[in-house]
Amino acid sequence: MAKRVQLVLNQDVSKLGKLGDLVEVAPGYARNYLVPKKIASPATPGILKQVERRRELERQRQAELKQQATEQKAALEKVTGYNISVQVGENEAIFGTVTTQDVADVIKQNASIDVDKRTITIADISRLGTYEAEIKLHSEVTAKINVQVVAK
Repeated sequence: MAKRVQLVLNQDVSKLGKLGDLVEVAPGYARNYLVPKKIASPATPGILKQVERRRELERQRQAELKQQATEQKAALEKVTGYNISVQVGENEAIFGTVTTQDVADVIKQNASIDVDKRTITIADISRLGTYEAEIKLHSEVTAKINVQVVAK
């Protein structure tokens, strides 16, 4: 069986790896496709040092993002009055629904923190009451807040 070749990827390749990854591929795949198209370059000691430096910088950046997310979580959970006013019909049923955009607007108003509505998870709200919303601030940090739905 042929010897495998080590390459460092210069861009993301599906089913192979991401930018900067050290991968082992068949020599023909490397020689005929990856290297000529400048998708990957041979793994030399100098390039391996560059890759390690990039990984370290990325680790530091991720740690910094996690720290910011932890601080945001503390700020979000410190505020207690997240109230959303809605129109109410019979039996405390609301007209329409409370959306994640409504929750994001209330957070912006009360805590002065911009939160992307796509990171908010909330149960289907059709009545007045208190509901728990989950906000994914980072892959490892999730904040939970209580949202009070009240009548106008």
